[in-house]
Amino acid sequence: MLFLVAALMLFGVVLGTVAHAPLTVSLAVAAAIAVWLGIFALRERHGRRRHSSVN
Repeated sequence: MLFLVAALMLFGVVLGTVAHAPLTVSLAVAAAIAVWLGIFALRERHGRRRHSSVN
């Protein structure tokens, strides 16, 4: 429960920061996060395919 409260507080701080940042900065950071998550997903998928064939 404490983790949830801390996560919501951090989420509020981040949203407050985004609200005061210029739109171009917000979009650039959002794009960077999307690329990072996409790369992570591809690496995870590739790693799971390699492990599943061994078993």
